Amino acid sequence: MANILIIDDSPTDVRVFTTLLEKAGFSVSSVDNAEAGLDRIRASKPDLVIMDVIMPGMNGFQATRTLSRDPATADVPVVMITTKSMETDRVWGLRQGAKAFITKPVNEKELLSTIADLLPKQN
Repeated sequence: MANILIIDDSPTDVRVFTTLLEKAGFSVSSVDNAEAGLDRIRASKPDLVIMDVIMPGMNGFQATRTLSRDPATADVPVVMITTKSMETDRVWGLRQGAKAFITKPVNEKELLSTIADLLPKQN
């Protein structure tokens, strides 16, 4: 069972994503800010991270860049999920190291398909 960490300051979004992911068989944990997320990733190295962009303090772009540049965390795939829907936002997120960029509202099938593509295949 893959472990997914959600980094999002919206309790509603965390609840929606957690319910969806647990129903799909994932183990899910969450934190409400990027700084705590970086600490959690370094401590427990999840299989995948769902990252919001707009958060107080460090934003999701900055956190993703930090993860992708650290050899200890660079292999943890980040899926950015945000209300920011401009093409420039998507390109910037991918340039920071995100493996996927999904805009809210999230399509359940798109999210699960994206996660399946990014997680190592189970034998």
